[in-house]
Amino acid sequence: MNMKIYIVFIAMLMIPFNLVKGQVNLQNPRCEMLVNPLGIDAVEPRLSWEMASAERDIQQNAYRVIVSSTIEKLALDQGDVWDSGKTASDQSNNVVYKGAALKSRKACFWKVKVWTNKGETEWSKPAYWTMGLLNYADWKGRWIGLDKSFAWDNEKQFSRLSARYFRKEFEAPKAIKKATAYLIGLGLYEFYINGKKIGDQVLAPVPTDYQKGFKYNTFDVTQHLKEGKNAIGTILGNGRFYTMRQDYKPYKIKTFGYPKMLLNLDIEYTDGTKQTIITDDSWKVTAEGPILANNEYDGEEYDARKEMPGWNNPGFHDQTWLKAQYVQEAGGMPEAQMNENMKVMETIKPVSLKQLKPGVFIMDMGQNMAGWIKFRVKGQRGQKVTLRFAESLQADGTLFDANLRDAIVTDAYTLKGGATESWEPSFVYHGFRYVEIKGYPGTPVMENFLGQVVYDDIKTTGEFNTSNETINQIYKNAYWGIRGNYKGMPVDCPQRNERQPWLGDRTTGAYGESFMFDNGRLYAKWLDDIQQAQRADGSIPDVAPSFWRYYSDNVTWPGTYLFIADMLYTQFADQQPIRKHYGSMKKWMEYMQVRYTTDGLVTKDKYGDWCVPPESKELIHSKDPARQTDGVLIASATYYKLLLMMENFATMLHQQEDAQNFRALADQMKASFNAKFFNQETSSYSNNTVTANLLPLSHGMVAEQNVEAVFKNIVDKTLIDNKGHISTGVIGTQYLMRGFSDYGRPDISYQLATNRDYPSWGYMVEHGATTIWELWNGNTASPKMNSQNHVMLLGDLLVWYYENLAGIKSAAPGFKQIVMKPEIIKGLNHVNASYQSTYGLIKSNWTKTEERFIWHISIPANTTAIVHLPAESRKAITEKGSALKDLKFVGMENNRALFELGSGDYTFTVENKFIK
Repeated sequence: MNMKIYIVFIAMLMIPFNLVKGQVNLQNPRCEMLVNPLGIDAVEPRLSWEMASAERDIQQNAYRVIVSSTIEKLALDQGDVWDSGKTASDQSNNVVYKGAALKSRKACFWKVKVWTNKGETEWSKPAYWTMGLLNYADWKGRWIGLDKSFAWDNEKQFSRLSARYFRKEFEAPKAIKKATAYLIGLGLYEFYINGKKIGDQVLAPVPTDYQKGFKYNTFDVTQHLKEGKNAIGTILGNGRFYTMRQDYKPYKIKTFGYPKMLLNLDIEYTDGTKQTIITDDSWKVTAEGPILANNEYDGEEYDARKEMPGWNNPGFHDQTWLKAQYVQEAGGMPEAQMNENMKVMETIKPVSLKQLKPGVFIMDMGQNMAGWIKFRVKGQRGQKVTLRFAESLQADGTLFDANLRDAIVTDAYTLKGGATESWEPSFVYHGFRYVEIKGYPGTPVMENFLGQVVYDDIKTTGEFNTSNETINQIYKNAYWGIRGNYKGMPVDCPQRNERQPWLGDRTTGAYGESFMFDNGRLYAKWLDDIQQAQRADGSIPDVAPSFWRYYSDNVTWPGTYLFIADMLYTQFADQQPIRKHYGSMKKWMEYMQVRYTTDGLVTKDKYGDWCVPPESKELIHSKDPARQTDGVLIASATYYKLLLMMENFATMLHQQEDAQNFRALADQMKASFNAKFFNQETSSYSNNTVTANLLPLSHGMVAEQNVEAVFKNIVDKTLIDNKGHISTGVIGTQYLMRGFSDYGRPDISYQLATNRDYPSWGYMVEHGATTIWELWNGNTASPKMNSQNHVMLLGDLLVWYYENLAGIKSAAPGFKQIVMKPEIIKGLNHVNASYQSTYGLIKSNWTKTEERFIWHISIPANTTAIVHLPAESRKAITEKGSALKDLKFVGMENNRALFELGSGDYTFTVENKFIK
């Protein structure tokens, strides 16, 4: 935008935060759940906003959205793109744009006002979005690259390929009004104009299956260009495109070729003329820059002696550079990236730095993290500093790297000499707590090192702490583990030679994570990855994007596809993934039914109840049949749950015939399941493992008259046979904590949550873990599979923290209606939690003393909550010291007084003598 418009726009943004009529403020306007996104490809984008007020019970009953082509027209209330008019609706999330057809490059400025039960608001502050390039034909120019390796590269198993540096100079002959860059840089890129890096993203763009689709990023670069000579520079790293292992297991591991790029830079001049700078063979390229190698598993090597000062500025002498090659375009289609890029989200300082032996130092970051080290160094030209990373140490103080498999995980920096030098890698990340430092000139000091914590640029939306320190530390460990494994897709681990987006790790995990992080766009993108990985026959892989070709046709891993779509609807009121993926989900369900259903049951399973606590702490997997759960039981119970989901999805989409068919098949499977697995004499399923009983109970497959007895088997198995400890793996743990609470034994959930001996989450804490392990016995099992930063064993623990301990649960999509029902458990005296929902902040802060129960809650505007207060009658409760005459009483239920409340802040007090 030109300077005049820019000043007007900034001035509008600085208007005080909407002190509006009726004391209702509009805030956090979003388009496609993003703040002022550039280059989107949603042709009917969805708009959302929040309301805030000191008053109680604020409900929206109408809105008006104006979308304008300029900020000036918006200021004049001219909706030349769309004016919804006053629309009677309480919808404030994902309101679908219904204006003029949106074309490539279109800029849209918008605002909203609403009418509430307390009056009309002023307009929101202005917001905007721009459209990307909606068709491949909108892209000009050609793909360029350098499709060859050099003598210093290695294309064997441990791939080593130097970064490609591209540059282009051009003349801007007039004053510039606006400039927008659209960039596809595969595998990873850094982007510069006139020597300045554009954006704060790292490791961009997000990874995809490049044979099916690839992402482009859009940048407003108006302020970076100048009239006269300009220069564009890009560096391409390998990422998942030129994959980490070449010439190695080609039947399993995909690779896509050498790095390549496509760029359009649209320039609009103040006189109205336009120009597009494109990628073509007038660009220059070299692979002889300082980044000698970059490999996600093995590290980055940088030789500062090969730096090229000014290479991305005008006037650089590039006569020795090569002419860029025209190369084959990537196999998929360009897609606007609608989820956030990665970013350095936090920096942490080391807590110790010790000499292990002459020239070798071990640095402790105090926290298992994912990212890299940035450091300063001063020394002689040609000296090389190497940093090697690991999650833990051996008894002698050296790095424990056996669990990294063949990942080399080493960064190397060669000094140019002279003044103090600073460096951090560009195209790798590591999972680590400890760093081995070799070759550092003199004695390194901690002040010269910083840990750069890298993950997707998403907000932390949840806070949670209790009076129990074990629970608090487990929560912190989960927080660090989850964000460490957000890498443009959810990966299993950040440290070894794997780092793959396994579906089964996130079936329920994504649900728990959604309370901590605003992960809606990340998981919506992941559903696209899964859909793109689906084969023509309907098969879905265990890993998506399918960088590894694992199509094992089990139920529990691919079934995550449906669970994630359901989570996005429940937590974020995002129905679009269900609409978009319904056909693919139905196709997979039919594929599994036709191929693997015998006698009414699904017979195919691969992983069982993955990673149950084994009988020996040295084992990875149990070999004891008594601990293992029948794979047909797991597959069939899960498939039954998925059939019910599909029935709900079909009903939602008005596919009534489908809904009837899914219900009929579910009823048949339930009957077959009980006939096959239920033992009338013992009231147990199969071999009576906790998982064998828990799955049918949680999924509603147990006949009503048998529920109590089946649950008793779960209780006895846990308390007696397993002495009050977990005996479930990845599958069973997804329902474990809620299972005990739902059937009246939250005390057992609490016991499992606070144990500190084996096996338990607290056992990990007891043994120094700062993230979540892959195995319950991760400190003693074979290093072949004992990542110290995994999240799959969290199961439903985080869901239980928020929904059961804090009492924050969505009862209508996106928390439009909330159930607030904290569990009061002996031994737990305080819980303080908050969650930033799509409507605003929800708080639950309760304290139990010897005399009373005190509960502070906050309910966001335009929502309602059913609040369950522990009391024998409503008369036992006061709110801010007064009686409850103005609050809507619903009734009594299981020694709880239920109230239906509108938005606002409340403080309730119940005397202990009235609590059972």
